[in-house]
Amino acid sequence: MTTLYKKGDADTRPWGTWEVLESSPNFCVKKITVNPKGILSLQLHHHRNEHWIIVKGEAMVTLGDELLVKKADESVYIPCEVKHRIQNNTDEDVVFIEVQTGDSLDENDIVRFEDKYGRTN
Repeated sequence: MTTLYKKGDADTRPWGTWEVLESSPNFCVKKITVNPKGILSLQLHHHRNEHWIIVKGEAMVTLGDELLVKKADESVYIPCEVKHRIQNNTDEDVVFIEVQTGDSLDENDIVRFEDKYGRTN
């Protein structure tokens, strides 16, 4: 297993921010904030699963062909190879904790299909 994330890693994206809270060879925990009206790219991962736990706000989650509304204290599991995204249609931040597991955990395992901000792989 490979994890390229390190505790304290962080980045600002067009939709908000992420910060690594903890990492080890077999998992990574991130705190992700999605700005009001922000939306992540429709994407999938070949090498990792993700478990999202909403801790603040209300999010619209695309999981395969499903659209799910998730609020604080609700979660969603995203298996490897399933297209997914999260968006914030509200005027308040959405904050969630993402737990990644898999055999390769890094930003290179993002396959984008749609991106509001024009980003590609």
